[in-house]
Amino acid sequence: MGAGVVGLSIGIALLDSKSNLSVVIIDKESELGKHASGRNSGVLHAGFYYSPDSLKAKFCREGNYELKKLCRKYQIPVLETGKVVVARDESENERLETLYSRGVQNGVELEVLDENQLKGIEPLAKTHERFLWSPNTAVSSPMAVISAMKEEFINRGGKIALSTNVRFEARDGEISIRNFEADLVINAAGAQADRLARKVGLASQYAMVPFMGVYRSISGEKLPLRRLVYPVPHPINPFLGVHFTLTLDGKVKIGPTAIPILGREQYSQLKGWSVSDSIQALKASIGLIKGDAHDFSELVRGELPKLRQVNLVKESTTLVPQAEEVKGWTKRPPGIRSQLVNMKNGKLEQDFIVETAGNSVHILNAVSPGWTSAIPFGRWVAEERVLKLI
Repeated sequence: MGAGVVGLSIGIALLDSKSNLSVVIIDKESELGKHASGRNSGVLHAGFYYSPDSLKAKFCREGNYELKKLCRKYQIPVLETGKVVVARDESENERLETLYSRGVQNGVELEVLDENQLKGIEPLAKTHERFLWSPNTAVSSPMAVISAMKEEFINRGGKIALSTNVRFEARDGEISIRNFEADLVINAAGAQADRLARKVGLASQYAMVPFMGVYRSISGEKLPLRRLVYPVPHPINPFLGVHFTLTLDGKVKIGPTAIPILGREQYSQLKGWSVSDSIQALKASIGLIKGDAHDFSELVRGELPKLRQVNLVKESTTLVPQAEEVKGWTKRPPGIRSQLVNMKNGKLEQDFIVETAGNSVHILNAVSPGWTSAIPFGRWVAEERVLKLI
């Protein structure tokens, strides 16, 4: 269930392992890429943000390599831009060292360089004393990758059923889906995965809060950046902050915001939300406020003003001062990061979460870098979770 990059990757991996399997991927939408898989930034992350003992660290670096390999096979353009992470003050310099150490443990190619070397790598960026250089960070097209993965899956004998809603039926510990005959059920439904998992007794300790990411873009001729430019991440809130990315069509983007909203598919004010979404989001928000793992009130205070373009641009000028002089920013389609909150401790879950119930496997949390990590992560789910149930 779920024809995003994770669902497609699992399907491909299953057929690679056992070519005689019959694998069907079903999705409620009429086309692929309607949600996170098609709306992400297109950044192929290098893998230095994540704790070395996490699944994200395990799969991001390898996923970067494998996604580029897939792009070469299908002649999908990849911008080998690299990325600089710049510091704004001394405290961020200290956190820069933490990022570097983490990246080295994860096997990622990284350098910490002096401020005077920044002009030779990204002349428009500024930093305080030092910066991090990640040469393997790149950019490609999420929709082109989804199309390629669909072809890979179908060429192996897989089938995709779109415009198909699912209904679980549980009997004697076995899970089935109405109108389908299946020995095993895999829930890779993204923002809806926890909702499906609750129907079989899982995910009771979690609530879901969606965060909307708003972007603005400008022609690269008006702001000729050569690299992606990121700030040092917040010490306790798990978002990367407003940053600069490049696109295949020659644009420069600033964003995203991380604004808590009510709907998991709420790309506009009036559509994409439901009462059950709202109850979950409010429950998760209360859990975050009560917990001490994150500063939720600071997050809200800092993010809401960025809905106004003037404030979003102002935030970006701490990284690239010249952005303040640029006029003519335009809106980009927003994305939504649906984030699990552990209600036992009020903490946003940082890693991929996979749970099993009877003959079903549930991918409950596959947020960023889910796109970059999808191919090796899907293989791991297939080999370490699904095939062991056969």
